[in-house]
Amino acid sequence: MRLLRTIRLDPSDTFVFEKAAEPGEWAVPGSFVFWNQDPSTFEGKKRSAFRGGLLGIDSLGWSTLAQIVEAKRDDHAQAVELLAQRLVEHFGAPNIMTARLAASAPCVREMVPSRCALSLSLKPRAMTNRRKKSISRSSRAANRKGVCNA
Repeated sequence: MRLLRTIRLDPSDTFVFEKAAEPGEWAVPGSFVFWNQDPSTFEGKKRSAFRGGLLGIDSLGWSTLAQIVEAKRDDHAQAVELLAQRLVEHFGAPNIMTARLAASAPCVREMVPSRCALSLSLKPRAMTNRRKKSISRSSRAANRKGVCNA
């Protein structure tokens, strides 16, 4: 299994982003952080994070660079659990079980930049039943195929 691990070749991330990820953190594409915002209004460090940042899941800091590295099952399990905790603590996931499902979805597992895996956890609680059913159907279909269609 391969995962993304942040690297830092120079100190530029510390002034390109509001908060820089520490070298060696597991990382995911971080576009889900901005799911409820209008990207056309982004400026400066926020725009840099949206356009080119990878989110370190330990610090919730940003990195411009990451290596694709082989990871053990235990590493993957720890990364999923940490991301699930972050989704609950910082991004409004309704509970840890839902967050674990989102964190371990196929598009996160394969580190494909996509919003589909995290959309389940991050939608507002006032979501209509019709929308919930739609998300549920799409997630089941994506899981059966083993891919996510954002």
